[in-house]
Amino acid sequence: MPSTPQRPGPAPSGLSDAAAEDLTLYREKFRRRLPESLDELHGPTQGAVELPLHMAWSGMTSYDLGNPRQRMGLYRTVLHEGLRDDLPRYLDRDLLLQLWPVLRTLVGRSVRTVWEDAFPQLASRTRAAA
Repeated sequence: MPSTPQRPGPAPSGLSDAAAEDLTLYREKFRRRLPESLDELHGPTQGAVELPLHMAWSGMTSYDLGNPRQRMGLYRTVLHEGLRDDLPRYLDRDLLLQLWPVLRTLVGRSVRTVWEDAFPQLASRTRAAA
């Protein structure tokens, strides 16, 4: 887990108590997968990447990092489906920082919130790109 204390983000207003609890649990699922630091992310930056079926269960399993759409698709898939040990293997710190301003719009709100809360440098990249 990241070294800074993590608290569940506020649930959107208008949710029932049960829905708010479900959202909190869903976000906690992603929070438990986070690396301690973005510096742990040393995944590939070029070539073809083959994802195992536990991540690529519903679509493509092979991604060409030279293709911008496939690269974005790989990162989206790993952020949503990857387990704690998958993140350092398939994500690269510098590439994640580069892609984040657009990638954050392609991932679910829970994934985006968890990552930006844990790693303020991602949120600052978004503000700088605006």
